[in-house]
Amino acid sequence: MYISKRVQSIKPSPTLAIDAKAKTLKAQGIDIISFGTGEPDFDTPQNIKDAAIDAINKGFTKYCPVSGTPDLKDAIINKFKTENKLEYTREEVIVSCGGKHSIYNLFQTIFDEGDEVIIPAPYWVSYPDMAVLAGAVPVFITTSDKNHFKVKPTEIEKVITKKTKAFILNSPSNPTGNTYTKEELEEIADICIKNNLLIISDEIYEKLVYDNFKFFSIAQVSQKVKEHTIIINGVSKAFAMTGWRIGYTAGPKEIISAMTKIQSQSTSCPTSISLKAATAALNGDKQCLETMRKEFEKRRNYIVDRLNKIEGITCLKPEGAFYVFPNISGLLGKKYNGKLINTDIGLADYLLEHAKIAIVPGSAFGAEGFMRLSYATSMDNIIKGMDRLEKALK
Repeated sequence: MYISKRVQSIKPSPTLAIDAKAKTLKAQGIDIISFGTGEPDFDTPQNIKDAAIDAINKGFTKYCPVSGTPDLKDAIINKFKTENKLEYTREEVIVSCGGKHSIYNLFQTIFDEGDEVIIPAPYWVSYPDMAVLAGAVPVFITTSDKNHFKVKPTEIEKVITKKTKAFILNSPSNPTGNTYTKEELEEIADICIKNNLLIISDEIYEKLVYDNFKFFSIAQVSQKVKEHTIIINGVSKAFAMTGWRIGYTAGPKEIISAMTKIQSQSTSCPTSISLKAATAALNGDKQCLETMRKEFEKRRNYIVDRLNKIEGITCLKPEGAFYVFPNISGLLGKKYNGKLINTDIGLADYLLEHAKIAIVPGSAFGAEGFMRLSYATSMDNIIKGMDRLEKALK
């Protein structure tokens, strides 16, 4: 056996696996409606594409500084200053090949063998496996739809040990769409600071909030909290730039420096053309963000309303991201053609086979009895998909 134990200890991304399965069926001519991946269906705004084309035409196709170009770093610094009231220097920012790469580099930087990291569940599918790859031990706190999937400070305190090194916060959340208020973040920050924990704040869905909710970064709580916080963000979700692969991290200088060292020995710099595109995104007109946000809000309202009208399903109305995470436990234990469907995975298989819709089972996110549907697809697809779902479940 030539495969390392380290790799054998993790599993492939279930969201990408389901997306691949749906695309394979589509390639066979089968009409599949996918609610699987977290990818905006909007095109990248024209000014961003123009900047990339201009970069190519001007020959900006060589290696760049490992941690990102000065102009993009300055755009990120300005974004934090104007939008989040946070001050960073170039030495406190690193640009990587997507938000996922940013998190991977961070985990490799801060975790030693046996370190514990607290992860509220439901969680984004890659957090636990990335932690395991870094030698860390994921410690889960299970939340409930009864409290809007929010973790309480007392729950965090209960699982802290001498080995605990960090707490992961994802607000707005993938997969639930839940968001934390300023007051709730202050309470979480107090617990983390009191126990000398690093706070890993994944803010990739920052721009996608609804019902007049005001996003607040936990790093804004105080200077002391900022010194304990590493922010992960990027352009993928807000600017419909998933394929451009640009994410960024802001945090203490020594952590960013160490992440740069790791990146220098793995990918080196992100793609030069994408760096120019991301700079244009952050420096350019932001009206496109509001246009997309309003459309996502409209889709969210529709899909939540439809789901709650189906017997056996209850669904909270999330305040952020572009996912709904309905409780489908009321559907489990039922049969179709004599076959018992008693897990969310079984239900997902049934829906793909019989309704031709792709959803991700909640167990992939550490939440058995739920399912995640992305509404980052057209309203026509959502309407058709909900019709199919309703018919299949009847």
